[in-house]
Amino acid sequence: MTLDELIVQAFEPARNSVEGGAIPGAVLGVVTKDGARAVHLAGSAQIEPTREMLTRQTWFDLASLTKVIFTTTAILRLVEAGRIALDDPLVKVIPDLRQYDMNATEQRLTFRQCLSHNTHLPAVEPLYTYGQDPQTLRAFILQRVWQPSPPVYSDNNFMMLGIAIERMTGKPLIEQPLAPGLTFTPDPQQCAATEKCTWRGRVIRGEVHDENAYAFGGASGHAGLFGTVDGVLDFARSLLDGSGLSPSSLAAIRERQSEKRTIGWEGCYDGWSGGDSCSASTIGHTGFTGTGLWVDFERGIAWSLLTNRVHPSRHKDSGIIPLRRETGDKVIALFDALVR
Repeated sequence: MTLDELIVQAFEPARNSVEGGAIPGAVLGVVTKDGARAVHLAGSAQIEPTREMLTRQTWFDLASLTKVIFTTTAILRLVEAGRIALDDPLVKVIPDLRQYDMNATEQRLTFRQCLSHNTHLPAVEPLYTYGQDPQTLRAFILQRVWQPSPPVYSDNNFMMLGIAIERMTGKPLIEQPLAPGLTFTPDPQQCAATEKCTWRGRVIRGEVHDENAYAFGGASGHAGLFGTVDGVLDFARSLLDGSGLSPSSLAAIRERQSEKRTIGWEGCYDGWSGGDSCSASTIGHTGFTGTGLWVDFERGIAWSLLTNRVHPSRHKDSGIIPLRRETGDKVIALFDALVR
């Protein structure tokens, strides 16, 4: 079996989902530590208002993959540069965080806590309903009194981190430099469409699906990044071969901060999105629009499944959760057979 043959067989669950109408389109890519890769795809980049087919060059709204591909990586590179330490409080670079209450819990939040979702901040807050002025919304999230609650996976953690990156670099996120195949400002005509948004009154294509990121100016620490399958695979390979981060940063994204989480990423656990067959050294992350990336360091392979499952509506059962798991199990089983 070759890698090209592997990808065709591993793509079968996604093909069935496309042909059954559960999702409009899907692209599956795999890459190995030594740089071998294969990609397979099927379906449509858009079905409303007109149908357009996917290509290998189609840009996907990566949604929460922004958290790991961009934000976590950017923070760790700032750590590598000596600008901050993971256990520094955010107020080191955002001194106006809860500036009217010196005893506020938010003033003690650290980069490590936000990266590992170990804070009291809520999972999500509809900030866009308070208006669309990006600077006012940034001020709002920094001054809001967030009520105490147990730690949860939180967009707000990464919105805070995005603000910190802007403060340290002096550039809005939407102007940050990115590798080829990744962007905050794609050509809409080259993008997979997402939702027919009731708030914006149109099919979203080439602008971020997430309402809060849109209101923040198009990019935030939790969402806004677009990528092609090859752009995502290039990033994954940089983790596998060690070229993308320092050894200490690579250790950080692999080391458990809690039962399920590392710095930025999820670590493999029973029932997770990557399936049951990957090694214990596997990390991964998913995005609400239907995207995902998983990196198995022990085997030296990574795979990305990109779909536009929210097009034309999120309010349907796309079957994305079992699709991701079945795809991951097939990738690993076939790869193990390939290298035997």
